[in-house]
Amino acid sequence: MAVPVAFFALFFAYPVAAIVGRGLKVDGVWQFGRIGEVLTRPDIREVLWFTSWQALASTALTLLIALPGAYVFARFDFPGKQLLRAVVTVPFVLPTVVVGTAFLALLGRGGFLDELWGVRLDTTVWAILLAHVFFNYAVVVRTVGGLWAQLDPRQEEAARVLGAGRFAAWRRVTLPALAPAVAAAALMVFLFTFTSFGVVQILGGPGFSTLEVEIYRQTAQLLALPTAAVLTLVQFAAVGAILAVHAWTVRRRETALKLVDAAQTARRPRGAGQWALLCGVLLTVLLLILLPLGVLVERSVNTTGGHGFDFYRALASVDAGGGTFLVAPLEAIWNSLQYALVATVIALVVGGLAAAALTRRAGRLVRGFDALLMLPLGVSAVTVGFGFLITLDKPPLDLRTSWILVPLAQALVGVPFVVRTMLPVLRAVDGRLREAAAVLGASPLRAWREVDLPLVRRALLVAAGFAFAVSLGEFGATVFIARPDRPTLPVAVARLLGRAGELNYGQAMALSTILMVVCAVSLLLLERIRTDRSGEF
Repeated sequence: MAVPVAFFALFFAYPVAAIVGRGLKVDGVWQFGRIGEVLTRPDIREVLWFTSWQALASTALTLLIALPGAYVFARFDFPGKQLLRAVVTVPFVLPTVVVGTAFLALLGRGGFLDELWGVRLDTTVWAILLAHVFFNYAVVVRTVGGLWAQLDPRQEEAARVLGAGRFAAWRRVTLPALAPAVAAAALMVFLFTFTSFGVVQILGGPGFSTLEVEIYRQTAQLLALPTAAVLTLVQFAAVGAILAVHAWTVRRRETALKLVDAAQTARRPRGAGQWALLCGVLLTVLLLILLPLGVLVERSVNTTGGHGFDFYRALASVDAGGGTFLVAPLEAIWNSLQYALVATVIALVVGGLAAAALTRRAGRLVRGFDALLMLPLGVSAVTVGFGFLITLDKPPLDLRTSWILVPLAQALVGVPFVVRTMLPVLRAVDGRLREAAAVLGASPLRAWREVDLPLVRRALLVAAGFAFAVSLGEFGATVFIARPDRPTLPVAVARLLGRAGELNYGQAMALSTILMVVCAVSLLLLERIRTDRSGEF
């Protein structure tokens, strides 16, 4: 646990604490009265209210739309199922900037619906809610569907034989077993929407602001560190409570009914009702997921002179961005790939060691560390990024001008995915195999290399793929620390969208399309090597 603890203490706890200290300390004295001053302001109360109710609405809407999909993926067997499973997961690993861009092309001014029917939904809460459902659909499908696929259907059939109707059997047998998974999925969706940044920033306009957006505004635009510090503490407390409840639901899910092989429970749809359900889910995937992505691609090739690749060619020119970049926007692709690869290596080392420690030890302290590893998914990335700038600027950690700062921030987001992917597989390795290797004279390192590694190799590749994809799309912290001459893809997209002109807009769509394709290819490769489909991701 030494390396993961040191990593999180230095690159997470220290920057966050420094930001809070800068905002709440005056001449070395803590001014906790500022908390009450900030929280009683009408504009801050409005931000807190909007953050909470939009997260609740997004969670409810996501469950309503995605639970039928979870059932279909769990119980039905149909051609193209694995490909479709990868497709619905693509939005989850897409940067929120790209998600916002896709829905801007669909719902915004001059967008697909505006041209077709004169309908505009940008700068409305509906655009934000739909984008959140798009982003979190896979969370419900994977978390709930993964467990649903392993529930023995004979238990529900036995209830039917004893006289229960179809709905009564599902309500009394299946629903109680699924409840922990549904609760875990709902909490994760609430967490991601409660801390939403890129989607609200692009689609909400000046009229809507979540906690994360307000922290960014107070920090980067107004330099009001006391207000930002208070909002960071509020978000930290809320995320800590959510993660504590989430850890409890995960433990309940692990002690659910006896599970069976998922391959034994799926069958082809039977009857008009099941075929109608399958068609309804396929239509939902088409309209909710494929349509925004398709419109994004179409906008990237829709130029004034007709469809072509002018926007893609403009990415190679420095002047085409109108002074937005010091280098050609195309270089952001190479920068992002380099950063993401380094971040993946860091996340694998830190997350792999943490997962190994959590596998071999028990107790409240270790369980608390497990929850701590999830905090970067919910705590303000804006705070972390700005904290990097004000803390890592003195020897021996004078990293403010170093390229490694970006991969370190990205790795913070990748580590939770590595831990959650590796942990179930490592726990399934029989400890007696290591003991037998030790009896035969193997050192601990050789036992790990020849016993554990072959058994967890596939999970390691899946963890690396997820870490790479989420590192590639990290935006909240990177927007602060990416150097002007080495922008990442999400930062480049945001800068282009922030400038007027058709060329800037088209280049933003082109870069978003490239980023989407890279993420989609990564997910398709993961689905080919993935064996365990019951995990959270």
